[in-house]
Amino acid sequence: MRKSTTNVRQLVMAALCAALGVVLPVTMHSIPNAGSILLPMHIPVLLCGLVCGPVYGLTCGIVAPLLSSLITGMPPAAVLPSMLCELAVYGLAAGLLSKVVRTGKRVLDLYVQLIGAMLLGRVVYGVMNALVFSAGKYSFSAFVTAAFVTALPGIVIQLVLLPAVVLLLEKAHVIQTPAAAKR
Repeated sequence: MRKSTTNVRQLVMAALCAALGVVLPVTMHSIPNAGSILLPMHIPVLLCGLVCGPVYGLTCGIVAPLLSSLITGMPPAAVLPSMLCELAVYGLAAGLLSKVVRTGKRVLDLYVQLIGAMLLGRVVYGVMNALVFSAGKYSFSAFVTAAFVTALPGIVIQLVLLPAVVLLLEKAHVIQTPAAAKR
């Protein structure tokens, strides 16, 4: 596939992911606390990083929460800065890891990339809250509870859904497999 066609596909996919980053959370607003439990904005940002690379993933991680906040008021202004940092790292890390992790087994690659990005994003979220956004008021137990306990259903959804979606997109030739991209 020509490079310009690939760039257009990546741009369209990134724009679709950013739009999903606004729409998915809206669909969840009727469920109490769904944002922090099901993590609907994380899914398209991680997907963008995995399929479009680090630059588009980072951009989607910034644009999706910003647009969502401006259009819907969610995330609220008090939460937006830490979510921007977290989601930007998700997209960037997923994209970077998708470029360097090559075990020879595609499913294993996806899980290593996804889990690595999820952990890095959560660490940045915790550090930013502890040192900047909620300095002096943010404890380690609050971090663990928010990032892992409350978010467990969303983490499971991401681990089940995202590798399957990436593999389906590759199988349908919507995106290139890593082996095809090297050619």
